[in-house]
Amino acid sequence: MSPEINSVFITGTDTEVGKTFYSKLLLLSLSAQGIRTAAMKPLASGAEVHDGKLRNADALVLQQAANTSFSYELCNPYCFEAAIAPHLAARQAGIMIETDVILHAYEQLHHQVDVMVVEGVGGWMVPLNEDQTIADLVQAMGLPVILVVGMRLGCINHALLTAENIKNRGIPLLGWVANVIEPNMSHLNENIESIAQRIQVPLLDTIHFINNPDVAVPPQRVNIKYLEY
Repeated sequence: MSPEINSVFITGTDTEVGKTFYSKLLLLSLSAQGIRTAAMKPLASGAEVHDGKLRNADALVLQQAANTSFSYELCNPYCFEAAIAPHLAARQAGIMIETDVILHAYEQLHHQVDVMVVEGVGGWMVPLNEDQTIADLVQAMGLPVILVVGMRLGCINHALLTAENIKNRGIPLLGWVANVIEPNMSHLNENIESIAQRIQVPLLDTIHFINNPDVAVPPQRVNIKYLEY
């Protein structure tokens, strides 16, 4: 990858830890700086039919937060109705998830914008098919990673294991985000400090609990200084 970072992959310590919310904030922050953006959620499980086509709510959030217009199919090449692990949803639908399909969609998008935000599904090691995981997809895409850590009991272990696997694969880890998903978490600051001392990459942002993730949030909320464009 060139020294100029024009794409970033957002992964998380688990499902429901705030990957989509952080990705949305990042896209809005970039847009507020006049930076052309596109977004991609390569695969999504849990979708509803809109106008005769399956649409995933998180993928729609990302598509709407980006400031350039692309087809839904490019943003979300694999969309499954069942809200289960994507490789199981694909098997149920009689489809094989192929990284080449995702890479082709990515190539069509990222050359046309300044920064592209790609969001994963679930955690870092979620299977795509019988042989590959999200981690393998990120390696094939050649993207640096931001890790969203859902701050709740057990997050230290999940964060350190994920960061270790990312680094062992030789994938650049730009930093991590502490997303406070439990507003009354005991010893929150101590947990954040414990991760920060051990993860050896910058804490980019701490996002505090928001009861309604659909509310309007000032675009300047998140740090974009680590991205070069």
